[in-house]
Amino acid sequence: MRYTFHYDSPLGGITLASDGEALSGLWFDGQKYFGAGLQKEAEERKLPVFEETARWLDIYFSGQEPDFTPKIILHGSEFRREVWKILQKIPYGVTTTYKKIAEQIAADRGIPSMSAQAVGGAVGHNPISIIVPCHRILGTDGSLTGYAGGIEKKIRLLALEKVLLPEAGKP
Repeated sequence: MRYTFHYDSPLGGITLASDGEALSGLWFDGQKYFGAGLQKEAEERKLPVFEETARWLDIYFSGQEPDFTPKIILHGSEFRREVWKILQKIPYGVTTTYKKIAEQIAADRGIPSMSAQAVGGAVGHNPISIIVPCHRILGTDGSLTGYAGGIEKKIRLLALEKVLLPEAGKP
């Protein structure tokens, strides 16, 4: 059985999903790929993992870095999970690029190169937004490119983390 919970954030509604033990989804309502993998029979229920995630989100949206991570489970291909694991290591307030992630995967695999576009596809299909910080990924030139929740939300998330954006010259 899958469970859902609704969280009201300063950026709009967020739907959380769980298998009953771990967080398996976190999407801005209406975002691209919303609810990917979520069963239609999902039951809305208050669970400990949702309470912990809501506490994490409360801290995050207050402009602070949470000092814990709710238990998560990521469902996807081996490649996507590899990309998502890298995303989880990007520190609060720090950005990187699709190209750098592609270079890291190529080095880890001992191959000459990896497609930044393939990385972008995996980043875009991240089922646990914010906590698995896909909003911290920029284009090679530092530009704001794609975010399933929308560029405006990406800008606001980065501003919360006080990231200096090259395009705007300020957080």
